[in-house]
Amino acid sequence: MQDLKPIFGKAGLRCSILNATDFSATPGKMIGNRFTTMGKINPQANCCLLNDVSAVAGLDIGRQKPRSTSQRHTAAELISISGGWFRMGADDGPHSQDGEGPARDVFVAPYSLAVTAVTVAEFYEFVRATSYRTVAERAGTSFVFCAFCNRDLDYPAPVQALWWRQVSGACWFAPDGPESSIEHRLDHPVTHIARQDALAYCQWSAMRLPTEAEWEYGARGGRCHQPFPWGATLEQDGMHHCNVWQGDFPFSTDQRDGYTGCAPVTAYRPNDFELYNMIGNIWEWTADRFTNLHSPHPVRNPSGPLNGGRYVAKGGSYLCHASYCTLYRTSSRQSLPPDTTTGNLGFRVARSPKSQKA
Repeated sequence: MQDLKPIFGKAGLRCSILNATDFSATPGKMIGNRFTTMGKINPQANCCLLNDVSAVAGLDIGRQKPRSTSQRHTAAELISISGGWFRMGADDGPHSQDGEGPARDVFVAPYSLAVTAVTVAEFYEFVRATSYRTVAERAGTSFVFCAFCNRDLDYPAPVQALWWRQVSGACWFAPDGPESSIEHRLDHPVTHIARQDALAYCQWSAMRLPTEAEWEYGARGGRCHQPFPWGATLEQDGMHHCNVWQGDFPFSTDQRDGYTGCAPVTAYRPNDFELYNMIGNIWEWTADRFTNLHSPHPVRNPSGPLNGGRYVAKGGSYLCHASYCTLYRTSSRQSLPPDTTTGNLGFRVARSPKSQKA
């Protein structure tokens, strides 16, 4: 059992019930003011992602295109998925603002989806070939779960989720801050990835991000009426099938599923489509802009709204826990600004058949 209570202190133990003005005794500076509203828990707050706080807010980081190279990396292992009709979303999602419902009939055309999320090793090859610098690198900061960063340093904490720290120097090759490394994490999913970083990788690798419908169809693995890729319950048949928080979030973890932070991309059994870790471990970017307004009528190949400044992430992460968000289901989704970077956010790639436009 890893006890994290000393990290939070007295104020942290009360973080879910106090108004933000009561955090004056909490060490570190606070960013934002959205965890509580008029003394009540903000329904937008969740354990996994900072959907209203940006580490690069106010910074002019610009956009960077990868250096041109004749070498194209296409080594990602892809699974061809024949597509078809399925029941997308859910009518019983725990957070109505997330827009899981209504459950609706959706058709997905044939496509291919990566067996795993993009790994640290794969992203390293991209950076080595193109000299690309991620949003977090250019900003000089990203968000790290408090148990993983240097506790001797007074990193800022966002009010709506005191378990996060805004850590200078945190990025894809220093996922827990400048004193960490990726030496033993090459088979882990790359994290601290903003949407433009994922798109840059896709451009280099001749891939693309999956649409939300493609992602969910793949995650379900043919189980269209089940909340999890393996069945009806989180610990089906008494087994751990994914990497989510085990214990008293965010104060202690017993690591019953084998991990506290990220797990290797092939940890746990794949789903029936042979896709790994579609639930838990890390959140994954999709191509779609976010909306919580969906037509109840059947639709073919939806790709999200044409306008909007927020995008859909899917899958949940190692920080998801039933006491806060239960966002580790196939229908779960989050709305994120495109410059979001955290230690539990990455992506996987997709590809259209040659007869389709990528």
